[in-house]
Amino acid sequence: MPEILDPTRLFNRGRRVLALVTTVLALVCGFLAAPAPAPALAGAARPVVRTETGLLKGAEAERVDRFLAVPYAQPPVGELRWSAPRPARPWTGVRDAAAWGNPCSTAVSTNGPRSETEDCLHLNVFRPAGVKAGQRLPVLFWIHGGGLQNGSGNQHDGSLIARLENVVVVSINYRLGVFGFLAHPALTREAGQSGNYGFLDQQAALRWVHRNIGAFGGDARQVTIDGESAGGFSVCAHLTAPGSRGLFNGAIIQSGSCTTQSVSQGEQSGMSIATQLGCADDATAVACLRALTPARLVDGPQFSSFVSGGPVLPESPNDAVRAGHFQRVPLIVGSTRDEGRTFAQGNLGWTEAQYQGFVRALYGANADAVLGRYPWPAESDRFTGAYLTAAILTDSGFIAGLGGCPTLRFIKDLSAYTRVFAYRFDHRTGPGLSPEPAGYEWGAGHAAELAYLWPSFDNGTPIAPTFDAAERRLAADMVHYWGSFTRLGGPRAPFASSWPDYNRTSHVMSLRAGGRSVMVPAAEMATEHNCDLWNTL
Repeated sequence: MPEILDPTRLFNRGRRVLALVTTVLALVCGFLAAPAPAPALAGAARPVVRTETGLLKGAEAERVDRFLAVPYAQPPVGELRWSAPRPARPWTGVRDAAAWGNPCSTAVSTNGPRSETEDCLHLNVFRPAGVKAGQRLPVLFWIHGGGLQNGSGNQHDGSLIARLENVVVVSINYRLGVFGFLAHPALTREAGQSGNYGFLDQQAALRWVHRNIGAFGGDARQVTIDGESAGGFSVCAHLTAPGSRGLFNGAIIQSGSCTTQSVSQGEQSGMSIATQLGCADDATAVACLRALTPARLVDGPQFSSFVSGGPVLPESPNDAVRAGHFQRVPLIVGSTRDEGRTFAQGNLGWTEAQYQGFVRALYGANADAVLGRYPWPAESDRFTGAYLTAAILTDSGFIAGLGGCPTLRFIKDLSAYTRVFAYRFDHRTGPGLSPEPAGYEWGAGHAAELAYLWPSFDNGTPIAPTFDAAERRLAADMVHYWGSFTRLGGPRAPFASSWPDYNRTSHVMSLRAGGRSVMVPAAEMATEHNCDLWNTL
């Protein structure tokens, strides 16, 4: 018989629909235009949480409690430089957690200022205001990018996702460059392994989350790890690392791959670095390197790669994924449409001869085939060389397997063993990472999607505050997709395209502005990226 409609149920249903509409309109109309949270009201009670090492006093702003610069490990200084992280020491009294901490030691870059401090193993926690211990909200654990050489968790204020999606967000710092990834035979003899210190930091932060996040109202049994670029490399490594097993139940890889070097390659690079730093004698190399100032190491030669073939990563993550030797958790995996545009600006002003020389140097006997797909046009300008080389870098995935055909293969490889939701960020007319160089079209370049999820992210020039209404709608959709995946294991957004998994459809979500995101066959994207060419070279 027909269902008899209860007026109370109709009213409650209407309230739920109205709440969804209100959420979307609020985002589209400007929540993202002001990424910096407002200060807490004067005299307002500040949230306090008890962790395993002591009490933390955070700050509330824009209906989000923030606990910043929370130490998850001891400062890796002195004998702890190039050692596995040690648990943070307890403190007495109440530790103020209202201000950002130090970035890890790194040279100045578009991802932040120079830092010479090694006291940097901190994390930041964001939760909806008023959440109490034991509420068990899902947790999104963010690993920043920067090529394993720069960046910090400070670039990624998780307030927006926490507030709109009712999750707890954690962003972290980890050791970078030579501080975080130096491998050397003498260090291997000392501890049985070397390199991967920054990765061990990430594992230590994940274990801290498991021990402490319940005190913030999070659920240690429902942790999704997410990372972009080097953070994406990290997520792939965590999928395959024995020490990361059981620390998360979902993962997101944004513009990442499974790139590593072997232990022997890492140690060869480490010996070369030690020699350049005046520490060539193997017998005294470790003491010599530890005696160097942070400034000397920041200014010296760098090494920024995971190494596999040792205890931390026994198998190359790339090989492990192809063999199915990884944690088979639900995944979101994707890239941006024009990854290479972010890396090709050095090619502005190239002539046709310079462009052809670049292609022939890279591809030798295959250069004519490449030039046939990416020909120099009859009409060109100062940007032509950059755009053409960017297209090659994108489609081939020449830079660490980022984007284009390698990402499509990566998605297919993963989907043979676990559920994968695939995407490509396709908004090509956004503000880009910087207004310079003038006239340059960034397209959907590497890192272009970050400001849509993290309004605080920029490369020195504000990005999210410049979004138009269509871009604010895209940001709203992405926050909901990422947040619902964290909560439910599948991406959903109100009044937006449904996003089925790749396994059943062989389709990829094309993320577009103005509510126009749509599922596209992977085969269509493979044609756009000339994968029939790149998959044979």
